[in-house]
Amino acid sequence: MPREVTEQGEHERERIVHEIQTLNGSMEEAVLTALLQNLLSMDLTIQQLKVLMILVTTEEGATGRSLSASFGVSMASMSGLLDRLVGQGVATRSTDPHDHRVRRVHATPLGTSVVRRLAVARPFRRDILMGLRMEDLRALEQGFRAVSEQISLMGERD
Repeated sequence: MPREVTEQGEHERERIVHEIQTLNGSMEEAVLTALLQNLLSMDLTIQQLKVLMILVTTEEGATGRSLSASFGVSMASMSGLLDRLVGQGVATRSTDPHDHRVRRVHATPLGTSVVRRLAVARPFRRDILMGLRMEDLRALEQGFRAVSEQISLMGERD
């Protein structure tokens, strides 16, 4: 009898995992539409957007040299790209406080908001979560904790 319970449990696990993956795929498709609309409304190339995302996520900013190395482009190309970002008001250049020979590039508040507009397309936005019933919200929290713990364990094994 215990073997039947185990097989039933495994079938149920497979069904639930399949359903979660299907629902996740549907959410990703819906989010992709919103993401595409946001991307098309921006006057940024993909390369400029990549650089801007680095600037937004780097508190100390970046140097043109480090960005050109990261992207595998010449300093002249990166300098031109940064000039366009600064010209659009999404980035700013400043002198490095520790080495006055170095110029650092930072995202402006406008640049940060441009990147955030892309993040708004996520399925777990605050407004969506706030609309859930408490019982569903608690279940989602429990699920996220379990997934997060599993991801942490995978990282420890690697």
